[in-house]
Amino acid sequence: EHSTEHIYNEIAYPLVEGVTEGYNGTIFAYGQTGSGKSFTMQGVVDPSSQRGIIPRAFEHIFETIQCAENAKFLVRASYLEIYNEDVRDLLGADTRQKLE
Repeated sequence: EHSTEHIYNEIAYPLVEGVTEGYNGTIFAYGQTGSGKSFTMQGVVDPSSQRGIIPRAFEHIFETIQCAENAKFLVRASYLEIYNEDVRDLLGADTRQKLE
């Protein structure tokens, strides 16, 4: 019953703040097929209150980097799917290729 904006602000925002301070962070979406994991993570562009966790986190991270002075950042992200014990890299060139 909550918007992805509310979920981001309550759960992901503190994690992303930690990431911008140099800590590693993971957001793990787990649940049955059709339960809303993809929507929560990706969302939709309009209305903006339903943008997902991923675009909100990227915006948050890159705004922090843009405002930082005398600091270097290395941003590394992965987007993995585990389904039926198969792992796939959803950012890879071939999203159908299984990882070991």
